[in-house]
Amino acid sequence: MDIKALADDLGLEEDEYLELVDLLVDTGMVDLSNMESAVNAGDADAAARSAHSIKGASGNLGIMDIYELTKAIEAELRNNNLTAIEGQLKEIREKLETLAKLVKG
Repeated sequence: MDIKALADDLGLEEDEYLELVDLLVDTGMVDLSNMESAVNAGDADAAARSAHSIKGASGNLGIMDIYELTKAIEAELRNNNLTAIEGQLKEIREKLETLAKLVKG
């Protein structure tokens, strides 16, 4: 991931961009936890809202791997398909944890 290029694309300094990525990690983990709880409760709409939140934040920051993954999850949830996303939820968690390591060193 080219932090400098992503920051430049948004007209930000690298440290400013990393602060936003840190915020994405923090809020993304909460949204992911909410999504998992909603899936376990059978609430596809609530899960889709959490996926949408992560999708929007990651897309705004140009973190396209998380964006594309949450876009696919949101589509499955909007079709009330709660069973097809388990592996993808794990993948989002791993990607957010990788970002956290990048930001926090």
